[in-house]
Amino acid sequence: MIPQETSDLLAALMRQEELLKQLISSINKPKLGLHSDAGSSKIYCNRHNGSLWYTLNNSEASAITQTALTGYLKELKFEKCERRGKEVYKLLITIQADRPYILESGHDTHFAKSVLAAIATLTPEQLYSPITLQPQPGTTDENVLFCRVWVGSELIMASYNEETNWREVSKQAIAVTKAALEMAF
Repeated sequence: MIPQETSDLLAALMRQEELLKQLISSINKPKLGLHSDAGSSKIYCNRHNGSLWYTLNNSEASAITQTALTGYLKELKFEKCERRGKEVYKLLITIQADRPYILESGHDTHFAKSVLAAIATLTPEQLYSPITLQPQPGTTDENVLFCRVWVGSELIMASYNEETNWREVSKQAIAVTKAALEMAF
């Protein structure tokens, strides 16, 4: 026979699990009714157009004035594409917030390295919480853009240098992201 306290605790845990499932389900549902948030929004993370990050509307750069993006990290991936007539590799970071946001950065930029280094230090459980990405301009070079990564109110400090093995850091960051997504469902 199970003591009453244990039985009550199990019932409370089962209710909590059901509420978490409902919460995850509601996060993944599209908005209903009229809105202007159809599809994803692509954000370019570089300082080429006079801001830290921007979107393109009919090939016109539109500066993003907000200083941070908070949401759930859904995917990190590298993609080969063509920019200005050249084949390049980009890091694509998918964040689920009020809508999906896809942040694009050169694969070997300080922005990309900042994100990858920080995410590689996290556990999948930490990615159950929203993260905040905050672009930070370089202080000595007007072309450099870094990215601060926050989990809740904690700034994730991850250093790197010329000897950093980016292939391994990238694999770890992608693995943590995938594990968090698989564990959530």
